[in-house]
Amino acid sequence: MTTVIVIAIYLGLLLALALFSKTLFRGTSKDYFVASHSIGPFMLLMSVFGTTMTAFALVGSTGKAFERGIGTYGLMASSSGLIHAACFFLIGIKLWAIGKRYGYVTQIQYFRARFESKAFGYLLFPILVLLVIPYLLIGIIGAGKTIVGVTGAKITPKGTIPGVFPEWTDNGAIPPWFTGLVISAVVLTYIFAGGSRAAAWANTFQTLVFMAMGVLAFYLISDRLGGLGAAIEQAKDTHKVRTLSEGGEVGTAKWTFFTYLFIPLSVGMFPHLFQHWLTARSAKSFKLTVIAHPICIMIVWVPCVLIGVWATGIFPPDVPGGSGAILAKTVGKLVGNPVIVGLVTAGILAAIMSSLDSQFLCLGTMFTNDIVLHRAKKEYTDKQILFMARAFIVAIVVLTYVVALLLYEKSVFDLATWCFSGFAALTPLVIAALYWKRATKVGAYSCVISVFISWLVFFAMSGFGGEYFVFDGVVPAAIMWVIGAAAMVIGSLVSQPPSEKTLAKFF
Repeated sequence: MTTVIVIAIYLGLLLALALFSKTLFRGTSKDYFVASHSIGPFMLLMSVFGTTMTAFALVGSTGKAFERGIGTYGLMASSSGLIHAACFFLIGIKLWAIGKRYGYVTQIQYFRARFESKAFGYLLFPILVLLVIPYLLIGIIGAGKTIVGVTGAKITPKGTIPGVFPEWTDNGAIPPWFTGLVISAVVLTYIFAGGSRAAAWANTFQTLVFMAMGVLAFYLISDRLGGLGAAIEQAKDTHKVRTLSEGGEVGTAKWTFFTYLFIPLSVGMFPHLFQHWLTARSAKSFKLTVIAHPICIMIVWVPCVLIGVWATGIFPPDVPGGSGAILAKTVGKLVGNPVIVGLVTAGILAAIMSSLDSQFLCLGTMFTNDIVLHRAKKEYTDKQILFMARAFIVAIVVLTYVVALLLYEKSVFDLATWCFSGFAALTPLVIAALYWKRATKVGAYSCVISVFISWLVFFAMSGFGGEYFVFDGVVPAAIMWVIGAAAMVIGSLVSQPPSEKTLAKFF
């Protein structure tokens, strides 16, 4: 119960911070959607980093390292550190400048104007929503698996420790449906209250919490295992067995490692990151984000991946709760102190919620601006606009919660990879829009439609969310990116170039 109380106190502090940020809310739709372009360098770094580090980074990376070994770090973390920073520099700053100049608050507003097509938004909106949904799901699923691992019964050398609520479930754990309900309610409360400004404040607080708690968990677990050398040694033999790739060699297949480089490109097309970029006070605010983002990724991923590797010497491959519960189970078994376990668990939940809030907010923003207001024949007041955005956010939260319970057994890492793959495959769209004057609406339509069809095909072939390789370890993201880029180039070259007015506006 001590652990549960610590988690409850953390959630209470988060809500208190949200109420404080509400006092800074200016009551306008612009402030709700992009915080009136007032966020400085440090909060921009924390909010951008926090929203990219979700259950995938903590729960997913630890679980995948438990299954596949140390190569998990190379697959995503090392490449993400460099590619994310490049996307922020080459895409984020230019989109911020264009968005601020013309008053855009969503990607779709920019693409509609750049490709001279109002109908393009009606194609892109449902696809972006569909791709964001798996990202939302991993947050709810990851939170449920974490709390089950922490609050369930534990087998120790001194005997079995019963779960927190033995009368509630078989192993005494807090059930996933309750965890998902609480997490959804907390995030919804502060997003409902203060919009992007509340999200920026909450993300800054939560990012600091999960970075500090990740380092703390790493130190305590390595200390209990006898230090870094002893921790690695006790897992060595088991680890080697579990890291065989499909080709039979130890580690990750070469083509898998290489083609995974396409997946971090997804940040270039994340709609919630576009919204965070637009909150920046000036272009100079991006400096700290570009420089410090790779360092922040290292601080979070190194401990989580190593804990997953060390856990191979502690738990059997068929550990109850699956690999998604490894981080929570390792912390619960080795740390011991219920207060520390509660703090570390709060850190995991912080990483999860710092992504959920931005995604919920961006979906409400897109629905309001790109669907309702775009077709509106009358002027709406700020109060009416905020009501529409909040109503759609509530609907998305409810949908996400229900679907997460249905897909609870899915791997957090694999489900996230499919989400990232879809967005990564769409990056030829934004790269061409920003850097190629000859890019046209025919090319844009061709790119989006071909990527979406190929994503659906590969997603179905994977068993709707499992790990899947096209051939020789090549991940679908690489194939889809090439398809999207080819469609963009061919479609643009066979159609009329954009008007001189459009080119003068954006170049």
